[in-house]
Amino acid sequence: VIRCRAAVAWAPGKPLSIEEVEVAPPKTGEVRIKIVATGICHTDDHTLKGSLSSVEFPVILGHEGAGIVESIGEGVTSVKPGDKVIPLAIPQCGECSFCRNPESNYCQKSHFSEPQNVLPDKTTRFSCKGKQIHHFVWASTFAEYTVVPEYAVAKIDAAAPLDKVCLLGCGFSTGYGAAINTAKVKPGSTCAVFGLGGVGLSVVMGCKAAGASRIIGVDINKDKFAKAKELGATDCINPRDFQKPIQEVLTEMTGHGVDCSFEAIGHADTMV
Repeated sequence: VIRCRAAVAWAPGKPLSIEEVEVAPPKTGEVRIKIVATGICHTDDHTLKGSLSSVEFPVILGHEGAGIVESIGEGVTSVKPGDKVIPLAIPQCGECSFCRNPESNYCQKSHFSEPQNVLPDKTTRFSCKGKQIHHFVWASTFAEYTVVPEYAVAKIDAAAPLDKVCLLGCGFSTGYGAAINTAKVKPGSTCAVFGLGGVGLSVVMGCKAAGASRIIGVDINKDKFAKAKELGATDCINPRDFQKPIQEVLTEMTGHGVDCSFEAIGHADTMV
């Protein structure tokens, strides 16, 4: 058992509390990881506020991290102690019908099929002050050590800087993948990106990589415009600078509207 620190969410609506927790060793098919870096996704904040009814408290949140394998359970073959890895919030077992289908990326063992508040054997590896602490989508990167199933771990390059590649665990993949895999942006197309945070900037990079000729960033915070243009945005506009609805502005700018539009804020109003 390893004793380490973790940010524990004891109840919805309560602030995170830094606690000493006990992390049990990995069982068969499991991997224990020393988390070196973690990002903070808005989903963690939604969960802390109680917006995700499937999550059980107390819980260790976090799902955007990177670290080093500390130990492995029996039967684990894809990673070994010392390997750099990224925990996967959406696992890839490689065996279910969804994993075998090239059109899908939602493994049937993921939290979309059933809540992942504990590990597959229905027990937790976390405890604190004599209480069992729940896992969060098998990642729980807000702890210095975490335990995950082998199929929820991706081995990465030994030279990868963990404080940067941790963003591959959620934010970057979400935005870049939306442009490349979901929208399948075509060369020469025109794109609009609503929201220039971590996900939105990743969308911008994806659109640029796909060959979009015009990428229009939309945000009410002008401080984000310089970074967006550095990463590939050709235009940046602030809706507050206009009297008319922003969609009318985009239509006037392009003559016909955009080919692809991405919502990276999380507001229903921007999708109406």
